[in-house]
Amino acid sequence: MPTDIYVSQFDEAPGYLDFARVGPPSRAVVAEIARLIGLAAVGTDSARQELGAQELRARTAVARLVGSDVHRVVLQPSTSFGLFQAAFGLPAGEVLVAEGEFPANTYPWVRAEQAGRLVVRWMRPRAGHVTPDAVAGHLTRRVSAVAVSAVDYRTGHRADLAALREVVGERLLVVDAMQALGAVDEPWEVADVLVCGGQKWLRSGIGPGFAVLSDRAFERMDPLLSGWAGAHDPARLDGGVQPASAGASAWSVTAPNPVASGALAAALELLDGAGTALVAGLVSSRVAGLEEVLLSSGAEIVSATGRRGGILPFRVPGRGSLEVGAALEMEGIMATVRPDHVRLAPHASTGSAAMDRLRGAMRRLVAHRG
Repeated sequence: MPTDIYVSQFDEAPGYLDFARVGPPSRAVVAEIARLIGLAAVGTDSARQELGAQELRARTAVARLVGSDVHRVVLQPSTSFGLFQAAFGLPAGEVLVAEGEFPANTYPWVRAEQAGRLVVRWMRPRAGHVTPDAVAGHLTRRVSAVAVSAVDYRTGHRADLAALREVVGERLLVVDAMQALGAVDEPWEVADVLVCGGQKWLRSGIGPGFAVLSDRAFERMDPLLSGWAGAHDPARLDGGVQPASAGASAWSVTAPNPVASGALAAALELLDGAGTALVAGLVSSRVAGLEEVLLSSGAEIVSATGRRGGILPFRVPGRGSLEVGAALEMEGIMATVRPDHVRLAPHASTGSAAMDRLRGAMRRLVAHRG
């Protein structure tokens, strides 16, 4: 699929630079949601069958995206839900988690610890983000799992998953890919539990998500939160509680939303048609373009530049983040404003108009300073 065909699928505002918060879906996704809602309104057997086929369609698209198999994929309503499943399914022991992770990657471990399922071993990396050396320095014989974000939501640092796999060894590696999938290309197969929602970089709308499990995860983890949809025979309604199924579907609580599943499938099929490497390259190029504008205007980049995803946090010396955010807003730029920095996050569809608007906002700040 040529780049211009892929980019033409999106209609976000020219100044939209907030994909790390939410990614406006494509025309293909919007159309698919409308189609599936229309089928739900019909209520015929054929419509029901088409809706029921969306789960396998989405799981197939996920497996293709991350280089896995369909039986290893389970649909989840969110990243948080998938991480709670992982936290309550881990074997006894310690799980290593970095301080400063997004709450979706802290609450599940704390709640599982409060329930007596595991012990959280907190890590404070000197570099401010997770590195293989930092993980190696915190590993003990009691650590049975390591949880990490593929891309840090604050700094945009892209974790070296291949190196982390080497350091972690036979321990379980749980990866929150929310800020990564759809923006960077990584060896996803090294994760034992890969969890992601579709509403950010995958641009499938709010609702769909998934988890992908390795053989190691199947062997060691217990699908404690398995519901009727994860049973060996979900269609058997005899009032009993069955054993969980053998595959990743054991991690299901209830049947997935067919409309959300279809939206996820449509988004991933569009991404697959363009090529994940191509899209990741475009995201990287957009980040570099924004960085050039910021640096030429005297701004300071506060993210790691050696390994980064699509997130570009910055600050302007002598200007508070609220003032910077207001200047961006006046130019029609949508970004995330934090207490100590402003976070930009472009996508492949981000055009030159966003660069021009950012340049105008920075000029406004410089002129005001003078």
